[in-house]
Amino acid sequence: MSTTRFPKLPPLVPSRGGKLSQTLFKQLFLAQGWQLKGEFPNLPKAVAIISPHTSNIDAWLGFNALLGLDIQITIFGKDSLFRTPLKPILEWIGVVPVVRDTPQGHTRQIVDVINKTDRIWVGMVPEGSRKAPEKIRSGFYHIAKAAHLPIVMFSFDYDIKTVHILGVYHLTGDYEYDLEQIYKYYEGKFSAKNPDWVAKPLQKLLKKD
Repeated sequence: MSTTRFPKLPPLVPSRGGKLSQTLFKQLFLAQGWQLKGEFPNLPKAVAIISPHTSNIDAWLGFNALLGLDIQITIFGKDSLFRTPLKPILEWIGVVPVVRDTPQGHTRQIVDVINKTDRIWVGMVPEGSRKAPEKIRSGFYHIAKAAHLPIVMFSFDYDIKTVHILGVYHLTGDYEYDLEQIYKYYEGKFSAKNPDWVAKPLQKLLKKD
């Protein structure tokens, strides 16, 4: 059954264990007029992706929603960031450092981290930070495939101030086929803060007026 407003985090999903901050950020998210809609999958491990990404406001809303859910999302970032004053904040959020220029590549490092834990949700934004990119970055796919993880899809819908929980997709190993199937989950289920900045492959899937 679909849950509206703000779902409860299922028991297998990794949590932060911060009940005070959970209440605060849940109220903050709802006070801005937003809701979370959909059934939250009860999975101990997954790669979570969210689209579209066209504004810094996306990050703010996502941050509110994640802390309101009390979910522990693991994000991988450049190891150089951990040699700055941002280190304590990055560690609190759940960012894990990776060395991008290693011979085995950062994908292998991320998979190694995933394999060493019983519960982990890896959070990724396929569009990256560019305005209207020509294509979706494939990193999320390669990590999910190498670690044998399902992909859980979320979307921002600014028209109705909703973050949709779109569902779970299990990869077949055929990148082009899988990407088309993932796109189908998004069709008509998202709207952007800046529509002109939506990634080119997603523009045809935007909600119609």
